[in-house]
Amino acid sequence: MKRLKKTTLIFQLIAMFVSTLCFTPKASAGSFGAEIFCTMRDGGNDHESSWQAAYSYIKKQKGGFFKTSPNQAAGQIIETVVRERDEFSYCVEYLDQLHPDRKLQLENNRKEKKRKQEELLQEQEGKQYTEETFDRYSY
Repeated sequence: MKRLKKTTLIFQLIAMFVSTLCFTPKASAGSFGAEIFCTMRDGGNDHESSWQAAYSYIKKQKGGFFKTSPNQAAGQIIETVVRERDEFSYCVEYLDQLHPDRKLQLENNRKEKKRKQEELLQEQEGKQYTEETFDRYSY
């Protein structure tokens, strides 16, 4: 009975130790990613370069089997800015660019798909036309 309690205690300690090792870098990566993003934006850099720098840092720090998606990284940055409002008060105005207007984004995606379909149809029609018209042995 005593041995079972010791084994259980050891497993609990190991679980606590492993969980702190696994989850601490994620929290600090999101926090420092927000600091990178906000500092670069405040320094006059454009959104894309600031976002790429912060996102690459967050991806690099997480590690593990699963990679951080852009939505997760943007969420981490927003969460950090909102949680530490006093420290990042100058950065609130840039947060809307991390999650753009979804309706506008969906509309742009639809337009892009439609444009690609039209280009594909024109390309197919152009191939049919050239094969029919420019056959060198047709008289």
